Amino acid sequence: MGKPNIKTIGVLTSGGDAPAMNAAVRAVARIGKERGLKVKGIRKGYNGLLNEDIIDLTPTETADTIFRGGTILFTARCEEFKTEEGQKRGAEICKAHGIDGLVVIGGDGSFQGAKKLAALGINTIAVPGTIDLDIACTEYTIGFDTAVNTAMEAIDKIRDTSTSHERCSIVEVMGRGAGYIALWCGMATGAEDILIPESFDGNLPKVEQQIIEHLLRNRAKGKTHHMVINAEGVGHSYSMAKRIESATGIETRATILGHMQRGGSPTAKDRVYASMMGAYAVDLLCAGKTNRVVGYQNGRFMDMDIDEGLAMTKDIDEYQLQIAHLLGK
Repeated sequence: MGKPNIKTIGVLTSGGDAPAMNAAVRAVARIGKERGLKVKGIRKGYNGLLNEDIIDLTPTETADTIFRGGTILFTARCEEFKTEEGQKRGAEICKAHGIDGLVVIGGDGSFQGAKKLAALGINTIAVPGTIDLDIACTEYTIGFDTAVNTAMEAIDKIRDTSTSHERCSIVEVMGRGAGYIALWCGMATGAEDILIPESFDGNLPKVEQQIIEHLLRNRAKGKTHHMVINAEGVGHSYSMAKRIESATGIETRATILGHMQRGGSPTAKDRVYASMMGAYAVDLLCAGKTNRVVGYQNGRFMDMDIDEGLAMTKDIDEYQLQIAHLLGK
């Protein structure tokens, strides 16, 4: 992409951690060096920026990190950076440390911070790092593939014991207000029912009655277990389990997988895609670009304006949801 017109770039990870964030950080450090840049790591996200927790990030320091979960730069929430004063101070600190460009790896909240820094004169590129897959401008977000596989393996194990005890099991997965993890896990594990916020109207008694009727139909056909995948955006898994057991007389247990879905060694897809996104972000900075978000659409890596990306909305594929329900009958 030509000769760099910047000398020093920074990289930070912000918001919730996601598997393969380290792969993206590693790519920024190594491609940055390849392009003749000095790379600085900003630890603990925007909070670390405001506290000037900034280190030199060389390829050596990112060695043996591509297979590690979490983020070697750590991450933290930062209420101060949501203020205009905090944002201005962040931009001033970047300039004081000679940081001409910044790569921000995180979710939509992190993108808002990147957008503010870009407006204050810091060339900024955002990279989507979130297990929730809830960023509308990209078909892929760093960590989603690993989180789904982690949850899938746990659900497979729960089904083993659910079958042994002839239970109904409700497994709650992460995703905030998005149902992508639940939908993918439900399809991948052959779940009988999948609950996602996108199709939940808030009428919990109606949903529970549908599960009860489905469970009883399956028992009448001789099926000895029943798996329900519930998105955290729907929630109420423990109370739901108690009510289903009370209504059917069938032992029902709830399991909330929680933050285990954020951890673990990333999959090959997450490692490769995160590496490509990190490298792409560096080359965008080298080309003098700012206020851009890296994405993946239609089989290729691309970029667009952050404002445009944040304004987009994303819906669950209705056909995929329909097929998931049909397969679970």
